[in-house]
Amino acid sequence: MTSEELILPDRSFGAYLFDLDGTIADSMPLHFRSWTQAVEEGGGTFPEDVFYSWGGIPLPRTVEMLNEKFGYHLDPIQTAHRKEQLYLSVMDQVQPIASVVAQVEAQHGKIPLAVVSGSPRESIVRTLTALNLLDRFDVLVGAEDYTHGKPDPEPFLVAASRLGVAPANCLVFEDAEAGIKSAEAAGMAWVRVPVKRFTTMTTA
Repeated sequence: MTSEELILPDRSFGAYLFDLDGTIADSMPLHFRSWTQAVEEGGGTFPEDVFYSWGGIPLPRTVEMLNEKFGYHLDPIQTAHRKEQLYLSVMDQVQPIASVVAQVEAQHGKIPLAVVSGSPRESIVRTLTALNLLDRFDVLVGAEDYTHGKPDPEPFLVAASRLGVAPANCLVFEDAEAGIKSAEAAGMAWVRVPVKRFTTMTTA
């Protein structure tokens, strides 16, 4: 994959916090495909523009928002579980985002690193394992680790606390608007990773 240059703040930080899907992993098209099938099985649709605008929001809450927006009656837990089953079945297709992985590799062993995701921990571990990056991170924060997901600041504040680094000394890497709002609310600097909506991949 072609690396796109990231513009980082001109100062050092005590920790880097990374979103996962769409930031470290070029997995958003796979997630979109999985969401589409899970929602269609429940009788609804998930428009692509809505999907990308809701990036980073925990799975059950995403289903609740679909119900609120479109008047569906999808079961949040069941639909979210089905979506994750579908995503994990195409895990072998996930690819890294080179510009972000370069930052992970450059800072590994120098400062603590964390993944802060709206996905369940199993999904985080399996995605990082597929990319051979699991051992680069000191802390993994998934949907089970907080009460209020992005755009609330709690996910990033949990990561900072577990790393023992002040929020103001953390730099966040994010592709989604909800994640950037979360970082800002946590008092953290951030880097926007360009959204990659279209990836060449084989059909599962």
